[in-house]
Amino acid sequence: MAETSVALEFVPDAVLFDMDGLMLDSEQAMLETWREAAVAENLAAGDEVWLAMVGMHDRASLAHLSGHFGAEAAARLRDASYRLYDERVAAGLPRKRGLLELLDLLDAHRVPKAVATSTQRPRALAKLAASGLIERFDAIVAGSDVEHPKPAPDIYLLAARELGVDVRRCVVLEDSEPGVRAALAAGATPIQVPDLVAPGEELRAFGHRIVASLEQARDLLERALSKSAARAG
Repeated sequence: MAETSVALEFVPDAVLFDMDGLMLDSEQAMLETWREAAVAENLAAGDEVWLAMVGMHDRASLAHLSGHFGAEAAARLRDASYRLYDERVAAGLPRKRGLLELLDLLDAHRVPKAVATSTQRPRALAKLAASGLIERFDAIVAGSDVEHPKPAPDIYLLAARELGVDVRRCVVLEDSEPGVRAALAAGATPIQVPDLVAPGEELRAFGHRIVASLEQARDLLERALSKSAARAG
């Protein structure tokens, strides 16, 4: 994957984090549960059906499945997958490599942090708690807190308001296309860390920063924060 990792030209007032596929290795778990649920429901589909839902909110995902299987089968499939997925959530989903070091860096520089996830609030809180992350953030905004989900900007605008900062002074960390589009629409500066789905040419045309890992995202932020600290000293 070609990367676009131009240095940040400003010190962010806050960093806003997506959750699934960005902080938690949940997209792989969800892919596996969709496969298992499809087998249980005697439905056949390739992984492209499941991967097309990465970054989608619940209503869009159900509409996507209904287009493939019909409304009734789609609802059964969704419910079966969610039951399997909730078992994994309760056990604690794996954190992405480099996440804790990134959070530590932001804490050391006193940069506020918020979660802005399309996941509904009860499941989002369960995921963050089980993975030991819930106390690391100053605010948590979920898909059920806004009227218009990603790729609309609402969730990032609300997250910035919750932190009391200008969204235009925020860095957003995202893995998916809907999330990047939401960040750009809000006026924030996205850094994309793709997970299971690589960004296509249409998304790349926006010219936003794309890196291969949270470790590389941390490097970008550390350089900006270090320059600011040096000037202050």
